[in-house]
Amino acid sequence: MSAHVQATGVCELAPGLLRLRAPNPGPMTGNGTNTYLLGRRELIAIDPGPAISAHIEAILRNAPGPIRWILVTHTHPDHSPAARELAERSGAKVAGYPPPGSGRQDRAFAPDRVLADRDTIATAEVALQAVHTPGHASNHLCYWQPMLRRLFTGDHIIDGSTVVIDPPDGNMADYLASLRYIKTLDPAILMPGHGGPLADPIASIDALIAHRLRREAKVLAAFRPDQPLSVDELVPIVYDDVSAGLHVVAARSLLAHLLKLERENRACRDAMRWYIR
Repeated sequence: MSAHVQATGVCELAPGLLRLRAPNPGPMTGNGTNTYLLGRRELIAIDPGPAISAHIEAILRNAPGPIRWILVTHTHPDHSPAARELAERSGAKVAGYPPPGSGRQDRAFAPDRVLADRDTIATAEVALQAVHTPGHASNHLCYWQPMLRRLFTGDHIIDGSTVVIDPPDGNMADYLASLRYIKTLDPAILMPGHGGPLADPIASIDALIAHRLRREAKVLAAFRPDQPLSVDELVPIVYDDVSAGLHVVAARSLLAHLLKLERENRACRDAMRWYIR
């Protein structure tokens, strides 16, 4: 794959595949949200990102042809808000799932087409299948390009870090099941919503599953018989390998682990304290 980076900041990853990085770097977004443009004559855009005028202008300026479809992986504020303006200015149709009722969501997102698992969006050049991957968000979709075995993963898998699973919309059991689901596709390369392409998908997926299960084992090991613990008490034990500055965020994924264990009848709670069965 080509890694040629043009002066505009646009990266040509492969023929007919451009990546633009939104100017929204931060602790939760890394270097910024990736927007992908697929095709040469008729384009599909994936994840237009936050509603930043300079980024929308860059998408329009660097598109080699008309944008026909705008696909959104999920409706967190760093992925979908630019869809409305980009659609208005390009004439493209928007596809994805509407925002769920809980969590920090782009409430204005209203797709022209609501996608279901394995629905296809196609132009004369590119065909993509929606793959429903709840976990990070209940309405999360990856986009699968079967001819090239290329999977656009949004925030389901990102480069260089793990994603936050934030209940009630985030669900750890669903996240692990979705990881196992995309493994059955046997992808050749992953195109994440943050960071660079991942060229060993199966190893990346296996590593994420193993990481989450190791974290779950640390949750279980933190308890003593008849000694309930709160999430705040558990965080510094279970996430002792994570900077204290990130413990507020880590607490959300920790809660997701506990809710998974509760669903499996391996944990229970009394008010704000948790027990292991």
